[in-house]
Amino acid sequence: MHPRRPDGFDGLGYRGGARDEQGFGGSGAFPARSFSTSSDLSHWVTTPPDIPGSRNLHWGEKSPPYAPPVASTPLEGPVEELFPGSGGGGVRGQSSEQLNRFAGFGIGLASLFTENVLAHPCIVLRRQCQVNYHARNYHLTPFTVINIMYSFNKTQGPRALWKGMGSTFIVQGITLGAEGIISEFTPLPREISHKWNPKQIGEHLLLKSLTYMVAMPFYSASLIETVQSEIIRDNTGILECVKEGIGRVIGMGVPHSKRLLPLLSLIFPTVLHGVLHYIISSIIQKFILLILKKKTYNSHLAESTSPMQSMLDAYFPELIANFAASLCSDIILYPLETVLHRLHIQGTRTIIDNTDLGYEVLPINTQYEGMRDCINTIRQEEGMLGFYKGFGAVIIQYTLHAAVLQITKIIYSTLLQNSF
Repeated sequence: MHPRRPDGFDGLGYRGGARDEQGFGGSGAFPARSFSTSSDLSHWVTTPPDIPGSRNLHWGEKSPPYAPPVASTPLEGPVEELFPGSGGGGVRGQSSEQLNRFAGFGIGLASLFTENVLAHPCIVLRRQCQVNYHARNYHLTPFTVINIMYSFNKTQGPRALWKGMGSTFIVQGITLGAEGIISEFTPLPREISHKWNPKQIGEHLLLKSLTYMVAMPFYSASLIETVQSEIIRDNTGILECVKEGIGRVIGMGVPHSKRLLPLLSLIFPTVLHGVLHYIISSIIQKFILLILKKKTYNSHLAESTSPMQSMLDAYFPELIANFAASLCSDIILYPLETVLHRLHIQGTRTIIDNTDLGYEVLPINTQYEGMRDCINTIRQEEGMLGFYKGFGAVIIQYTLHAAVLQITKIIYSTLLQNSF
């Protein structure tokens, strides 16, 4: 249970107050600037609104974390002096500036669309396989996953693969909202600066833990919506997730069986999964960004970087780092996610699709006493591969994501070639 993008750990620190420090990376490559005039201030204004993966700079500028080191004097002067071979001014310069502003916005939207919309059928099938302890076919490869997706679409229609998508957005919104509210009314930091210390790290992780606890009942309701069979599913409203989450907290709403685990029993596995996912994602994201920064630095030293490549270096490193971070954390924590989903779904009277046949439905009748009992039962009855049921859907999900990133890069490179 976590936002798809690690939001608090910002890699090389291009957000927050990083621009006011002595320099990026401590090397003095980008000295601090005092914005004494409106022209200086407008030089750093980003429009349209910034989104993950988009720096929205003016034409000819480089994102600070990835630009090559230069002399101690700040970059000044017109764009033509920075890139003499880029062609000149007038209408062409304005069109290139607009292209550079909105290209990053489009690239970020493409990545968000892939993570939250295009990949949703993979998330649905992945969760159904994880909670289906009856299943004989574990769907460890993408080939069996594609076959069962086709069967679901044929027997139930496209809605069978897109169910619960609205509730996943609601859970993300509740998570971000809860984190913002808690950070406003407590001294817990929402982001970590470069000059971090163990106390700040602990307070930041405590904020994440409290956030996951607040969003936990709504995550349970969203999980039910994504795995509930479309055959017996009622036409629920988009806010049904909120209603069910509140009902789970106060003990009212849809009747549950006696096997339903109390929310207090779900706090530890939920927070553990969320915090570990966040830590792993943040570390891998920072590591990948450092590697890409070093690669970009070496290419600039060799003076082999074209203006077009400089534009690409301003947008894609963060997207690549986010992709690698999400992929690695999902793979590492997949067994824990399987256990978490089974604990959340137990006792909720949920009916899922038969992932072996592609038709018929199955009830969830597990009787796990807690996290430890769930782990031992899966290992004894289903084997170690039982923790990886539905893993083929993860392969398809990130293959689609990688393809969209590559297609986006090709389109953007073509537009830049035409603009230069």
